[in-house]
Amino acid sequence: MNRLQAEQRRLYLVPNTADGVDALIDAQGQVRAMVVDVAQPAGWAAVAALCQGIQDELDLPTPAIAVSGGTGFQVWLSLAEPVSVLQAQTFLAALCQRFLGTVPARHVQRMPVAEPSATPPARHASLVPALQGATGRWSAFVAPGLASMFADEPWLDVRPGIDAQAQLLSRLESISVADFARTKQELGLSDTPAAPLPVATTGGNSGAATAPTNTEIDPRRFLLSVMNDPAVEMRLRIEAAKALLP
Repeated sequence: MNRLQAEQRRLYLVPNTADGVDALIDAQGQVRAMVVDVAQPAGWAAVAALCQGIQDELDLPTPAIAVSGGTGFQVWLSLAEPVSVLQAQTFLAALCQRFLGTVPARHVQRMPVAEPSATPPARHASLVPALQGATGRWSAFVAPGLASMFADEPWLDVRPGIDAQAQLLSRLESISVADFARTKQELGLSDTPAAPLPVATTGGNSGAATAPTNTEIDPRRFLLSVMNDPAVEMRLRIEAAKALLP
């Protein structure tokens, strides 16, 4: 494990004691990384407002900023303890409503995403840095003071240095359990726990996946919990209801 992988693990991966493979989403549907992707033309101005709100208004640790290697920027938030995909998604929805409410929805993506009717039923962003197949360019973490320089070209043409990327991440801290609970209250979110979500396990930069077994959770019971959970976005509750139709 190199220094960058160690920092990714410290901040964003969920430890997997079963097989030793850490992941952005584990087999129980738990995550520590929450990502907001903001595309052009909203771009850097919206990301700057989001980061300022996270730090100044919500008093949370500085998030990581990355160029996506494609159309915009990403903001990576780290949790000290994992939460369910649905809890993370609900938190990000409230966060974006607070600080990105004027940005058209088509320019904003939030990860992880719960997709109850899909297989696997959740997906996450790719770890940074990574070569983007669609563009042939690299995603990379960037220093906040330099991020605006990438406003017109949010990518790197060459692979970023491992040590430089690790150094950027080494300055960051995770959101504590207490701060996460406090922020949820400030954002008007319910403390009702969301059901865990079984997903394909992806770890590191390999993108390898292992499908969950059918014994991890009863699919019908999970879909019912999504449909009846008022903290879940209405779109997802509708999808869950559709999936339950005979």
